Amino acid sequence: MKIAVNTRLLLNGRMDGIARFTDETLRILTSRHPEHQFYFYFDSKYDEQYIYNSNVHPVVIYPRARHPFLFLAWFEASLPFHFARIKPDIFLSPDGFLSLTSNIKSVSVIHDLNFEHYPEDIPFFMRKYYSLMFPRFARKASRIATVSEYSKSDIVNTYHVDPSKIDVIYNGAGSIFKPLQSAEKQQTREVFSQGREYFFFIGTLHPRKNLVNLFKAFDQFKQSDTRGIKLILGGARMWWTNEIRLAYEGMKNRDDVVFTGRITDEELASLMASALALTYVSYFEGFGIPILEAFHCDTPVITSNVTSMPEIAGNAAIIIDPFSVTSIAEAMLKVSSDNDFRQKLIVAGQEQRKEFSWEQTAAKLWGCIEKVVE
Repeated sequence: MKIAVNTRLLLNGRMDGIARFTDETLRILTSRHPEHQFYFYFDSKYDEQYIYNSNVHPVVIYPRARHPFLFLAWFEASLPFHFARIKPDIFLSPDGFLSLTSNIKSVSVIHDLNFEHYPEDIPFFMRKYYSLMFPRFARKASRIATVSEYSKSDIVNTYHVDPSKIDVIYNGAGSIFKPLQSAEKQQTREVFSQGREYFFFIGTLHPRKNLVNLFKAFDQFKQSDTRGIKLILGGARMWWTNEIRLAYEGMKNRDDVVFTGRITDEELASLMASALALTYVSYFEGFGIPILEAFHCDTPVITSNVTSMPEIAGNAAIIIDPFSVTSIAEAMLKVSSDNDFRQKLIVAGQEQRKEFSWEQTAAKLWGCIEKVVE
């Protein structure tokens, strides 16, 4: 079988949650199924680390699809032209985008519909493209995969898709995420937080990550802090809005906020494992991979009571109201001041993490593909 795959988000050093899903699942699928040929379609020069096995055939086609007008050119012109050459049996798109002008059977992985609920968080042309095209992608797909029961319900209700067409396939966490010894944690703190304990956030600095309320909550928490605890934010300022900037600049304790910028996977794992807690208080997530990564690092989690996050965290995290600054601040105070409570969260996280793995994710994605082929 020839399987064409949209791999344009596999960019070394720029791996968000969707790219992580793409990397982990394709690495497993290409190894488990050497009898099939995988054609990876990139829109720029690719890194050899993503050519996992001899049954992977990289193809670079242009233009570089990073703008809605270029999305149309890449998916509706360039991609169908290449499909006509290799005649794939199926097209797998881990970021949900499909080619409407192609007649190839397809599996679309739609991670979430945040752009439908918070369109103001997205630039104008991107917003228009998503709102116009994703309902069509959902109808066009032979099958849809998504990463939580919440997202499945959202797709069904928003796009009126038959629920039997959608498979839920949870994300996992990489093997690099694991607990560290005390000396290793202190070494990480010396590098990133002047030796101080810290709360940790990881993700693109996007409005839906709720940084405005996180900054306000940290300021409120600092009124009771006597240990010099810091807040570290890992990730690029891709969507650094004026509202986020003003919230940061208005902080009384902004000197205790550390921005790492882009970090390596190894740095991310060390920062996660050395944190006092993960503060992942988004107001919208389709899944929330950092929650699992924290569980694997024996790091307590503070996360939100909306969308998919309670589903993923179970009873292993402090669940807060992301729209309440006080709710977030009180959780930070609780986890930093009550060591017995922290240990209970860690033990609960060790149990909750058993429910998820990339191996399971890949197996269920393959099952989705098989349903289409059959």
